[in-house]
Amino acid sequence: MLRPLAKPAVALAGILALAGCSDSDAATAAFPTWHNTEVNAVSRMTSAGGVVTATSMKPDGTLETAALDLANGKKLWAHPATMAGRLPGMGVSAPAIVPTGKDQAVVVALDPARTSQWNATLIARDARTGRQKWTRPVHSTFGPQRCGPYVCLPEQTALSSARVVVLDPATGKLMWKLPGIAEVEWSDAERVLLLRLSSSPMIESYELKTGKLQWQQPIEQALGPGIDLSGGWAFGSTGDDLVGYVAPYTNPRTKKASAFGLFSIKIADGTVNWMRPSVVRVYPSGSPGLAPVVRPVDQHGAYGGFARLDSATGRVVGQITASEVPGSGWWLAFPDRMQKLGFLQHDTKGTAFDLATGRQVPVEEERGWSFCVTDPKPLPLRGQAPGFYSVAAVCDYDLATGKRVPSSSAPPAWYTGSQDGWRLWRDEKGAMHALNDSTVTAPGMYG
Repeated sequence: MLRPLAKPAVALAGILALAGCSDSDAATAAFPTWHNTEVNAVSRMTSAGGVVTATSMKPDGTLETAALDLANGKKLWAHPATMAGRLPGMGVSAPAIVPTGKDQAVVVALDPARTSQWNATLIARDARTGRQKWTRPVHSTFGPQRCGPYVCLPEQTALSSARVVVLDPATGKLMWKLPGIAEVEWSDAERVLLLRLSSSPMIESYELKTGKLQWQQPIEQALGPGIDLSGGWAFGSTGDDLVGYVAPYTNPRTKKASAFGLFSIKIADGTVNWMRPSVVRVYPSGSPGLAPVVRPVDQHGAYGGFARLDSATGRVVGQITASEVPGSGWWLAFPDRMQKLGFLQHDTKGTAFDLATGRQVPVEEERGWSFCVTDPKPLPLRGQAPGFYSVAAVCDYDLATGKRVPSSSAPPAWYTGSQDGWRLWRDEKGAMHALNDSTVTAPGMYG
């Protein structure tokens, strides 16, 4: 997922992700599954303690935090939600859900309640009952995130006094804080890796209990000078490593593009494992930590072919050359395991390639998943800045005809991701879906 940032904390820009596919026909009826059409989920979904939660948009354009039973999809509760200071290019914020014991968790989200100089209220609720546990006034924030057993919250993001606070999910007690703005990119029970959003962005590792800095790694060390996060970024973990992607951003004043590309660092000490500067991540594709697919860009801005990289080594494991890329009007298409690369042409015949050999393959009987809407409209949110989009849904297509195919199967795992065997996704109308097919825990395209 590309998540641009803006001033006053960093710089402002917006970006929109583009298209893809899968040929999964796996029978899903044998696995526990559910669908909930009561909600219109517009954010990512998060789960813990047997509860899944998301930010939903109501018909009147207001937001609410919705909590569902992970086992059956039954709606447990819903409360009003809002955003205060989040930037449109970042998408609608998802609630943070943090486990607090066996089959217990706390959902933390921003509520519209305003008081004097505060624009909203951070409210923590019991994940299963919705009972309020604690509150914290908020001026401006990008939204709460889970960081190991705690809640990480960037606050006062629109002010020079911006900081990140780490809170106890059960009580709201302040554990520790640090100045500036940061986003959680990875965490476990002992440490959290933060992307520090600044003019010289870096990844920093902190001990969760004490807030002690363990190591820091400037992103320029991997991708070169001139990093600008306004173009967006995405991270994903693979084993003991964190793989990051920074997108290019063209400065409107200088007309020059910032440094960009993929890189991998060791979670233990921040050492750079490998780097792939001057490549752009394509959409759809797997998480940078799972199955990154990229296109090289030369210094004149010309795009090359497509390559799938090994997230552990950064090596090319499959590619097609620039000369094989068809003209225009296509949307990328990938099958279940991303062993092929297809170019979907809506309502007409497309093309497909074997990534391992680089050879074109017959497109007949090739089906795949592509974004359901190629020209998405911004959400009609009440009281929010224009330009927020929902998480994109994918639909099943026949590559030979370019037409949508009715499908009862789940989207591919590289798109949905999986946590504790559960795969979660939204359809094009915002309904929430889940499937427990015991897929190994892994990030999806959106983290």
